[in-house]
Amino acid sequence: RVKIDSIVSSPDLCAWWTAAEFPALWFCFLVLSACLLFSVVFLMQQSKDSRSGFSTSGTPENEAAKEALNAVLDSTNDEEGVEVADMVIGDTPVDKSVSNEGSRSTITETSFYREQKARIEAEAQAQDKDQRLQVAHTQLIEYASQQARDAAQMKEQGEVVLKEATDANSVKLLDMIQQHEIEASAFHRQQCSDLEKSKQAAVEATPKAAQEKMTESEQNGQNGSDDASLISEAPTLSEDYLERAKYIPLRLSLNDRRLLRLLEAALNVSEYTDRVDIISYRSKHHRINQQLRDMCSILCGLVVAQNYKKGKDLIEGKEFKDNSEFFQDVFEIGRRHKILNPEKMRTEYGKLLYMLMDSQLAEVQNLLEFKCVRSLRTVHSLLSEKGAEGVLKDDLIATATEEIKAGKRRRYEIQNDIRMKEKAREMLASKYSSRLISKDEILNCLYSIGDNNSYLLYNRDPIDKMIALLQKYFSPTEYESSFSLAIVGGVDGARLSHSHQRQYTFVLQSLTLWREISHDMYKLWYLAEQDILADKNRYTLADTGQGLNRIQRAPSVYKAISGIISRCQKRIGSWVGSSVVHLGDHNVPNALMFIDKYTQVPRILAPIVLVIEAVPDLCQEPALSSYFENAFGGVENVVKTILADFFRHAFDGSGADNFFDAGSCIDGRLTSAWNWCSKIEKKTYYPVFKLAGFAGFDGEGF
Repeated sequence: RVKIDSIVSSPDLCAWWTAAEFPALWFCFLVLSACLLFSVVFLMQQSKDSRSGFSTSGTPENEAAKEALNAVLDSTNDEEGVEVADMVIGDTPVDKSVSNEGSRSTITETSFYREQKARIEAEAQAQDKDQRLQVAHTQLIEYASQQARDAAQMKEQGEVVLKEATDANSVKLLDMIQQHEIEASAFHRQQCSDLEKSKQAAVEATPKAAQEKMTESEQNGQNGSDDASLISEAPTLSEDYLERAKYIPLRLSLNDRRLLRLLEAALNVSEYTDRVDIISYRSKHHRINQQLRDMCSILCGLVVAQNYKKGKDLIEGKEFKDNSEFFQDVFEIGRRHKILNPEKMRTEYGKLLYMLMDSQLAEVQNLLEFKCVRSLRTVHSLLSEKGAEGVLKDDLIATATEEIKAGKRRRYEIQNDIRMKEKAREMLASKYSSRLISKDEILNCLYSIGDNNSYLLYNRDPIDKMIALLQKYFSPTEYESSFSLAIVGGVDGARLSHSHQRQYTFVLQSLTLWREISHDMYKLWYLAEQDILADKNRYTLADTGQGLNRIQRAPSVYKAISGIISRCQKRIGSWVGSSVVHLGDHNVPNALMFIDKYTQVPRILAPIVLVIEAVPDLCQEPALSSYFENAFGGVENVVKTILADFFRHAFDGSGADNFFDAGSCIDGRLTSAWNWCSKIEKKTYYPVFKLAGFAGFDGEGF
């Protein structure tokens, strides 16, 4: 050190390099560096062993226990990680005196968790494959049926054309046609027989307990005044107010809206599904119970913040079960508000319904000690309870609840209709009011029915207009070459191959189906909540390709949709494509997802209809009229270009890479329509949409 100081302090720095002692100093530096490097490597290895759960001291059982514990902690959520914080802090175990018995218990618990997780995943995959096989078999039968019908028609036409022909080639051709018809019919019968055999084998292989559970669930689906059969038997055009009123929720009162604001605030801050719908080895029932109690606590706290006196009366000296009626009222108000306003509570409603779904579990009710669910308050339930059902049978109810359309009518005509509507309401309220039911309650029922008529105007009428446009601008038998609806698989993204006539029928039946679903949406929503909130209709949490979802059977909704499809088939006379309904699988996991899918139909069709209706008004501008003439060949060609592209490629089976997720099935038609919407910006007529005020298909397009 003295030598270095003397060299560094020397004015001639070059002397440091030429000093005789330089080799000895350099050797000292090398030895010191080697020592430091060894120490660093040793510390790094110690740190690595610590993170891996190993220690220089301890038995092999302890090492395995720590590995298993780390594996469990890595796979659990943050909340569960807090519960084991007393065992592990950071990466270093706190208690190093873990016994062999505790280690084995930890390993056993971890193994059980992993086995349960693997079992659930395997069951979900097996169920999905079984459903895919059933759908594929059903689609094959429908294809065979179509081929048999086509062969029969070909035989009839061949016999007419070749009836008088006597040459050998004509006779041979007729024999080939007849043989093809025989083979097609035989193939169809064979597939139907195979399907029946597979169903019988599945029933025999199903345990008796599972069969009894399925039978009981189906019976629950048939309850409620045979809701599903009512949908299929009710006439399409005649509106039976007595029947509709059973599914029309009551409009919210002022006090109801105060409670609704409390519920929306509580659901907005809730993380219910994030805490409950996770894969974990811990008890799910305790997590559900804790989250439900937290929700009730938040609601009580918000009541106190809004009105201290009412809040004090609500919570002072009481348990949650003592306020069960209050919680039932709050949750029922939220459900009612969502049905009346489908565009509201887009995220909150899912949390609410899943929370109520879990509260119906017997294990959760034992912990919670009260029920959170009660039946919806509908127009029919109130009037029947108060003995005023005559309101629904009165001839004035149509006038009192009709939706007044303005359109291009004169103002005095609209005002006259409004006065007639108000007078009819007052007459009904005065006629049927009594000591059991007040005029205000009757008026509230009439307003609720009017809300349903308003819903139909904005959700069903766009579909009716689209059907009218299809029939106005296109014909099933004749078409212009530039506006043909024919599609070919593999061309322009299409996955189906249809002639013009076949595609016309396919589009017409799809729109008719959507129209019937929108018309009965309140009924379907009522049945959907009935299926979701059924006591014994349990669900399975599985990965559907879009995250973890609750897969649950929906027997009431399925039966109702089957009735609607049958009604559409009878009305149209023929059916093109598959009639498979995805419900309770990875495409549509439960009834809530089904309702959410079909509430999107008006959001797709309404903007298109508004654009079509706006085109004639846009042509009043000379510049726009010249643009339409130069770019499309006239106003009518603009409309035909938009409609032809929509009818072709919104119903071409696109939107997925297989026929199970998309194609010609009931839900695949809607998938193709959404796929068309996602590509609207690339269309040549997109500037026409922008000129008409289009902004999107999310419900706020205009």
